[in-house]
Amino acid sequence: MTTWIVTTEAEISQLVDMAVGETVGVVVGEAEIGGVDHAIRIPCGNLPAEAMAPAVVNAVEAQDGDVILVLNNPAGRVLAGALAASNNAPVLRGLRELGEGSAVLGRYGGITHEHVTFDGVVVGLVATGEAVADPVAADSVDGESYPVSVVSEDIGEGAQVNLSAATRIVGVGRGFLNYEDLDLARALADAIGGEVGCTRPLVEGNGWMDRDAYLGVSGHTVAPEVYIPVGISGQIHHTSGIDEAETIVVVNNDETATIFEFADYGIVGNLYDVLPKMIGQLKK
Repeated sequence: MTTWIVTTEAEISQLVDMAVGETVGVVVGEAEIGGVDHAIRIPCGNLPAEAMAPAVVNAVEAQDGDVILVLNNPAGRVLAGALAASNNAPVLRGLRELGEGSAVLGRYGGITHEHVTFDGVVVGLVATGEAVADPVAADSVDGESYPVSVVSEDIGEGAQVNLSAATRIVGVGRGFLNYEDLDLARALADAIGGEVGCTRPLVEGNGWMDRDAYLGVSGHTVAPEVYIPVGISGQIHHTSGIDEAETIVVVNNDETATIFEFADYGIVGNLYDVLPKMIGQLKK
């Protein structure tokens, strides 16, 4: 059995930990990856990584019983779709465990687990982790691309966040009453050396944060070392994107909130009282 790891970034520790058998990494772009037995690089120049899907399909020579693990980011989801189509394979989301011919999937935001078996090729989307030490020298291959090119760039205003690579994240939800109050979350994130993400309503409803900060099933799927959801109720659209975090510390004034079902530690209290105290203690 061979596990193929397809990525556009170096942070593939989650994929490496899940791999079974021989591992072959396929990198689109210039990222350096470790933790694999062999590596293939597909340069993309100034093309978006998604444009290299035909080259990725040609590079991944999967056989029945092989698994193709793809980093779950926007480009990765396009590549996963192309690989699934070319191999007539299903795409598995929420992978928790992987074996030879079997897998365990998290369902309904991780509330339940589904056990599946397979005998053909399968494609799995896995959240980002950390970069793996000792990068492996990659063989560079050229390949076909879709006929697209970048003709212009429009850089959005405001600081850009890379939640996929963040090891510590503070999540904000509708418990925050005013836009200015998000400064509390930013101060907490600064105190722990992390980033700030948010639920969908703060992006599409309030317009308080950019879409690259959106955590959840239609946004980023993350697996940080620490996740601190503040003022978040715990709808499945959100929890399905964060339930692989190693440690979850919940702050919410509603002790019956669903988010507490995912908590390793929980603080029941008003965020306007709790966060200043947390920040003060962390800065000592």
